[in-house]
Amino acid sequence: MAIEEILDLEQLEVNIYRGSVFSPFSADNQRTFGGHVAGQALVSAVRTVSPKFRVHSLHGYFLRPGDAKAPTVFLVERVRDGGSFCTRRVNAVQHGETIFNMSASFQSEQRGIEHQNAMPGAPDPQDLPDIAAMKAFDDAGFKAFAEWDLRRVPRKSLPHIPGKVAEQQVWFRHRDRLPDDPVLHICALAYMSDLTLLGSAWSIHAGDRDHLQVASLDHAMWFMRPFRADEWLLYDQSSPSAGAGRALTQGKIYNQDGDMVAAVMQEGLTRYPSGYTPAGQ
Repeated sequence: MAIEEILDLEQLEVNIYRGSVFSPFSADNQRTFGGHVAGQALVSAVRTVSPKFRVHSLHGYFLRPGDAKAPTVFLVERVRDGGSFCTRRVNAVQHGETIFNMSASFQSEQRGIEHQNAMPGAPDPQDLPDIAAMKAFDDAGFKAFAEWDLRRVPRKSLPHIPGKVAEQQVWFRHRDRLPDDPVLHICALAYMSDLTLLGSAWSIHAGDRDHLQVASLDHAMWFMRPFRADEWLLYDQSSPSAGAGRALTQGKIYNQDGDMVAAVMQEGLTRYPSGYTPAGQ
């Protein structure tokens, strides 16, 4: 299913929307992809906001596993409408239960101070193999994301900043030209931001991934500058801490000009199943 279809919601009533059914992973995986519900939730919030406002941040919690075979209904609460900022709260509901809630803040066009840290070094995406040509493409469930060009930076090519424990870099872009609607590009980025971020937590734990119970627990994003999701974006990811069955992950997203266009923070479940003892413990 194309990203435009995934993010095209049906309006049922004022402030009530329904998203399409789509399971990007294997048929035996009944859990809804977190980026799917987060992206659709953001679309529902955008639909209730004046075009003069652009989303600048979102904060969401994954409360229950979603049913990948059932549509999701999004209930939007208009929390505040101000002159410079407005706020929306969204509850995503399946089978009568809230599976995800999100607050999103929107801002009208304004000016202020400007600065950013330098973009970290990374190989040119054109010099890296397309993940579609790699074995991991099928094994990791990426086949349903074939409309996206994903290219992982090899560990030996990472910048390896001193004191940074677990790090990962991924280039990505939509393979085909998308419509010029900036809202579509923002919501598409929210959709993709959940795909690889938690993987930075187990990037240094060889062999542990197959034994972990993993799931996104919460997700926060800040949108800093305009961008296009059909042009190369570098997702620079790290996991500064993991423990107690959870891992904190963070990511910064840059365009090829070196502009930081978005930042992401996420905590995810990374626990061993009951009764499992890791090797060497």
